[in-house]
Amino acid sequence: MNRLISTHNLCCTGIGLLLLLLAGCRVQVSVGDPVPPDDPDPEHYQPPVDTSWHLQLQGTPRLDVSAELYELDLFDTSSQTIAALHAQQRKLLCYFSAGSLEEWRADASSFPSSVQGEPLTDWPGEVWLDIRASKVRELMRKRLQLARDKGCDGVDPDNVDGYLQNSGFALSAADQLDYNRFLAREAHALGLSIALKNDLQQITALVDSFDLAINEQCHAYQECHYLAPFIQAGKPVLNIEYADRFMADEQSQQQLCDEAASQGLQTQVLTPALDGTVRLRCF
Repeated sequence: MNRLISTHNLCCTGIGLLLLLLAGCRVQVSVGDPVPPDDPDPEHYQPPVDTSWHLQLQGTPRLDVSAELYELDLFDTSSQTIAALHAQQRKLLCYFSAGSLEEWRADASSFPSSVQGEPLTDWPGEVWLDIRASKVRELMRKRLQLARDKGCDGVDPDNVDGYLQNSGFALSAADQLDYNRFLAREAHALGLSIALKNDLQQITALVDSFDLAINEQCHAYQECHYLAPFIQAGKPVLNIEYADRFMADEQSQQQLCDEAASQGLQTQVLTPALDGTVRLRCF
């Protein structure tokens, strides 16, 4: 049987609560409304580890390639083209550079000179960006929002290894990790999947934040082993090779495809122009 004790003079004091408990009373303590959990990110597309894919960054997009996943340029691809791909049950990654400024882009004038660094070797009209700058991050948020608004299923932000380059800024490995994770958080918050482009030395630290990897020339430089964490996590690695030696003869082609298969990579040999020409597909 519970004894009732008036709490009029005892409430809201630590001593009063202690006396009530000692008296064997049942005490209900209100601590205010429960705090709701943070809203989870919207669901986003996760490509399977063996996804088929097609990449084209120049020219009129070919829409007749038998591939589950396309990659096209964010700025140059119309919403109508994206809708046409979706009507064919295709998924689309939209490409943009997150670590450099290309002077011909529609938003180029929004980047202040203070965040523009050294030019990229062999890429006229393109300079490295100071990824530590809040203005750069603000503008990259807008690019991600553009991808969402146009209907892209995910993004491929390029040039995310500026800390290894002659960027004109004293970028550290920690700066790059922070920036790349920022891109992944922002993409996922918008319901977009996101690829990690190259940045091989930081894959172990970043694999949990990204949905797939896109790599250039790991076979040519014997670096494919760095990409194993993505395969082990069940996330695809889309590999691009350019070297003519892989096309020398049927034996060279077969050797490349056998090596890619043994490592779980979705490898293609493409032209450097990335105009949709596929020289060899290993899947």
